[in-house]
Amino acid sequence: MELIFVHGALVRDGQWWWQRSADLLRERTGIRSRALALPSCGETTPEQVAGGLIADAAALRQDLDDVDSAIVVGHSYGGTVIAEAGAHPAVAHLLYVSSYLPEIGQSQGAIMSGESNPVSIGVNGDGTLGVSGYDAASFGARFLQDADAATQQQAWERVTAQAAGAFMTPTSAAGWHGVDSTYIVCGQDRSTSVDLQRFHAERATRVVELPTGHHPFITRPDLVVEQVRALAHEL
Repeated sequence: MELIFVHGALVRDGQWWWQRSADLLRERTGIRSRALALPSCGETTPEQVAGGLIADAAALRQDLDDVDSAIVVGHSYGGTVIAEAGAHPAVAHLLYVSSYLPEIGQSQGAIMSGESNPVSIGVNGDGTLGVSGYDAASFGARFLQDADAATQQQAWERVTAQAAGAFMTPTSAAGWHGVDSTYIVCGQDRSTSVDLQRFHAERATRVVELPTGHHPFITRPDLVVEQVRALAHEL
């Protein structure tokens, strides 16, 4: 059993985001985990960026091809990548963290348009989008208010542009259909509204609510690892 972490939108270096949970997970369960490199965020080759959601989903399928069995964790936009990747025999369980389980035909942008206080995103003029109007302090206050200032700064340094196609491409598959899944609602999230989280959580097999902001795998890795350990015992 392995674990693959699919990070959210407009950031890079997925392994940094997941590392605190990865270390604790290995210590407590022996499960190895790694983060998926998202082409749309410039984590693979420059030529793949424009592929957007399609390229990201292909990257996930390729990673799954290399394992016999995996728990796949989707954070925020990562859930849309899981959907587009479709069914895969290596997926043993899906774990969503403040994420989305879109039906076929829904795009990430359409999902986010339902937020009452959406994150401000600007057009860069080169086929990519980026967060708009934030600095390290305001980004930290919205996305990582339960983290210390140093962690907030490190997170800000990993904010990046992302292909517009990651947001505008309608999903052509729903990889969460027919797969056992758990949804972690982040009850103090200032990025994805709790109402929208609960709406998508209704599509999962089971739901857990944690008293954290948008990134519990950074701020409360113990709680996230507890959920993964419980899942692993059942698989």
